[in-house]
Amino acid sequence: MISRRGFLISTGAAALLVTVPIPGLAAADADLVPNVFVRVTADGRIVVTVPRPDTGQGVRTVVVLLAAEELSVSPEGIEVEQAPGDTAKYGSQLVANSFSVRQLFEPMRKAAATARCLLTAAAAGRWQVPVQECQARDGFVHHPAHGSLSYGELAADAAALDPATVPVALIPQDQWRFLGKEATRVDAADIATGRARFGIDARGPDALVAVVLRPEWLGATVSAVDDAAARAVPGVVGVVRLEAGRGIEGGVAVVAESTAAAIAGRAALQVTWTGGTPGVDSRQWISELAAAVPAPPAAPGPVGLDRTYRLPMLAHAPMEPLNATAGFTASGGLVVEVPTQDPGGLRGLLAQLTGLDPAVVTVVPTLAGGAFGRRFEVDFVLEAVHCARALGKPVQVLWTRDDDTRHDSYRPMSAHRLTAVLARDGIPRWRSHGVATWPLTSVPAFNNPALVLASGDHFPYRVPGTPAVVLRPAPLRTGFWRSVYAGQFVFAEECFLSEAGHRGGWDQVELRRRLLPVDSRLRRVLDVAAQRAPRPEGVARGVACHLDYESAIAVLADVRLRDGTPVVSRVTAAVDVGTALHPSGVRAQVEGGVLDAVSTVLGAQITVRDGRVVQSSFADYAWARIDRAPEIDVTIVPSGLPPGGLGELAYPPASAAIASAVAALTGSPVTGMPVTAETG
Repeated sequence: MISRRGFLISTGAAALLVTVPIPGLAAADADLVPNVFVRVTADGRIVVTVPRPDTGQGVRTVVVLLAAEELSVSPEGIEVEQAPGDTAKYGSQLVANSFSVRQLFEPMRKAAATARCLLTAAAAGRWQVPVQECQARDGFVHHPAHGSLSYGELAADAAALDPATVPVALIPQDQWRFLGKEATRVDAADIATGRARFGIDARGPDALVAVVLRPEWLGATVSAVDDAAARAVPGVVGVVRLEAGRGIEGGVAVVAESTAAAIAGRAALQVTWTGGTPGVDSRQWISELAAAVPAPPAAPGPVGLDRTYRLPMLAHAPMEPLNATAGFTASGGLVVEVPTQDPGGLRGLLAQLTGLDPAVVTVVPTLAGGAFGRRFEVDFVLEAVHCARALGKPVQVLWTRDDDTRHDSYRPMSAHRLTAVLARDGIPRWRSHGVATWPLTSVPAFNNPALVLASGDHFPYRVPGTPAVVLRPAPLRTGFWRSVYAGQFVFAEECFLSEAGHRGGWDQVELRRRLLPVDSRLRRVLDVAAQRAPRPEGVARGVACHLDYESAIAVLADVRLRDGTPVVSRVTAAVDVGTALHPSGVRAQVEGGVLDAVSTVLGAQITVRDGRVVQSSFADYAWARIDRAPEIDVTIVPSGLPPGGLGELAYPPASAAIASAVAALTGSPVTGMPVTAETG
């Protein structure tokens, strides 16, 4: 019998070669290895090492395009290696804050350009001609009189040159052949045909699988365990008690030869829980935050608008549930295969927590089926390490969808009170924004109002005012969620501005044009979005803008009623990411942020009753289904600036635009999220 994945592989197209370099393995003498990112072999292969993991954002594709451009070869001719965790060798490997492309743009170009310039210099030396007479293109160095030599033929000569003696020149942007052009993801065929290796695929033939019985209510710890029935389940080989602490929530792991046996064994466990907060209710939490919002300062005139917004907890819900595979080698080393956002940081942390020398800790980052901030954390990895150590065999810890939803590290709740003094024409001329929220328990440094402000406060309009933040202790685990605090701040501010504009009879686009500098990037993208968004009959429209991550975006959302229920029919976005290196990747990132916004504005939230998270899967964590997906039009507005960030840019304004459109459609002002139910 053949598995679905086996069928896909057997019928699929040729695979992209993706390997993990083995630390300490020296390149052959004939290979050109001018740096840790690029290798040109004597047989003409070009191998590029991607230093940061791909969690779906497409960083592998962008790195290949950067290398292809500077090596003057087709992207299809480049092999990809995924770098293992090693910050000493590769620098920061963290995927967060929409940083990956911004931070890799220059280093990867220079790495590839160095190889090209060395190959060109080697050809000039062999022909005894000035290097200016030689041109590298399509895997060869050409000369009008001497013909061509392949990169492979030149690799050994180039490797013998001192890179410090060879000037490196980057390809000018007006000569780019690949960057800024439409390109398919380098791993698209592998993903579609089942060849791509995600974390969930990393379980080898000798590895066991573990699932964890997690606390029945928030903060509960294990008091007693009766595992006799669990151990009697065929295929179960062990039961491991996981103590809470060091990022682990705690619980009891059942380790088995198959996923089915592990899940059956977990169901047979008899565990007594104690402690924690079994009676808490998230409705009380949001009420307490609303009461804690700082009072607005004295206004310079009559307050014309005063509104409070309540925003819920949100789960990450990546398509690939959390997982990690860990095993100890015969010599005492540790090998972890995991979809992680920070393989280098994880390696250092594992060395610290296990007491091992970092040199014997190997972290192999796999593809990840989404991350959104959750795979920055390490609790699921530590669970695998504990189980592997206890069983003496490699173990993959696999979270079920219920685990993923009910034991997440959630986006914090928040309450916002905004006030404004309105001019006679209804335009705000002064504002205040008070916020009460929780810190991120996954990052202790965020227990700091100044950092919350730095993350969330990006108000771009010419309306004076200073926000204020109060932090209250988080009653459960919280962590980074796509756009972090900007998702809350921008939602409240843009919904508030839209309500002020509605009261004053302003067109929402024109209102924002009045409040933005004439030459601003936001005004430019707003104008483009408005031009591309014809307004059909029977729809209400919301508008929002956002400037962050050195990028700018404007979103117009159209909402109509379908069987009495608001649905988003179309979203038009215009985005300025400076220089768009991979246009289809830009559009995909915006589309993903829009769909997250559709989901959270129109229903998805995490609630707690009697100390337990209510939602358990997509059955009740109401993520948008395909029949609720709107038409999405994304226009890239070039500005000539360096590449900006994008992964977290679209969600905040998209959520505000959709909510404001619903308010315009129903006549009821926005008071929180979701707009279809009570917050909390």
